[in-house]
Amino acid sequence: MSAEASGSPGGSLSSSTQSSSSRPPGEEKPGRNLASSKYVKLNVGGTLHYTTVQTLSKEDSLLRSICDGSTEVTIDSEGWVVLDRCGRHFSLVLNFLRDGTVPLPESTRELEEVLKEAQYYRLQGLVQHCVATIQKRRDVCRGCHIPMITSAKEEQKMIATCRKPVVKLQNNRGNNKYSYTSNSDDNLLKNIELFDKLGLRFNGRVLFIKDVLGDEICCWSFYGEGRKIAEVCCTSIVYATEKKQTKVEFPEARIFEETLNILIYENGRASGMALPDSGGVSASGVGQSEEDGAGVVGADRRVRRIHVRRHIMHDERGHGQQTVYKD
Repeated sequence: MSAEASGSPGGSLSSSTQSSSSRPPGEEKPGRNLASSKYVKLNVGGTLHYTTVQTLSKEDSLLRSICDGSTEVTIDSEGWVVLDRCGRHFSLVLNFLRDGTVPLPESTRELEEVLKEAQYYRLQGLVQHCVATIQKRRDVCRGCHIPMITSAKEEQKMIATCRKPVVKLQNNRGNNKYSYTSNSDDNLLKNIELFDKLGLRFNGRVLFIKDVLGDEICCWSFYGEGRKIAEVCCTSIVYATEKKQTKVEFPEARIFEETLNILIYENGRASGMALPDSGGVSASGVGQSEEDGAGVVGADRRVRRIHVRRHIMHDERGHGQQTVYKD
């Protein structure tokens, strides 16, 4: 039972209850004007609430009309105003009247239930609050919607028919045959987080898709006008202490640059244009980048494949570690 006022509820409500003693026990009587009372006892679907007329009258609603007598209600023999509604969310309704705002449930189903109750009680402020929250959550979900590739045929069809530039992240840990280097797990997670951030930032302009069935552990591909424009492979194999290990890099700057580059293919603006060459740019924390052309049919048909340059590292004991890349 929710209570708003301190002190005992005296006045007209209790005297009215006494005046009904001539009625048989349990018999209900028609409603009356509650405006002369200070407190109101509400039985909402079996859930009991104790509040004030002032709270119920804050907004032009069904609850105000109950208090001023313009809407007839049933009051039981103990003075409880009986409302034939589910009482699950009525505490939220009361808190909205008290404070002018209220936190809404995270569950979409519960939020829609609150909206139904707000509409029944004709609380326009709460109705607008619910509607705005539902719309906001739908927009967020729509912005976070990322198609998941399940077959090569599906991928080809999606890229060929999409009028927007496409960014694909291939992420398949199941392809790893060796143990990871110390920073690889963190870098793999950073690649996934960057993909999500870019998906939100360029929502509506670029189609972002995920591929969890491909051959690479972590590889970015960039498409424009239905064809691959660039590729950034973040995975390499290194030799360390006489065993192979898989190393995952996080070339954040280069990935962001390639994402910006494919915006030239937005709305067909790249027709007849060559994408500016961005060779020789270093990826932060990775070292010199390396590009090689494949499938060259004119300058604007080159696919830039970016890998970390082959280099020698040394462990704490001075042993050399040579990076070898997958072809």
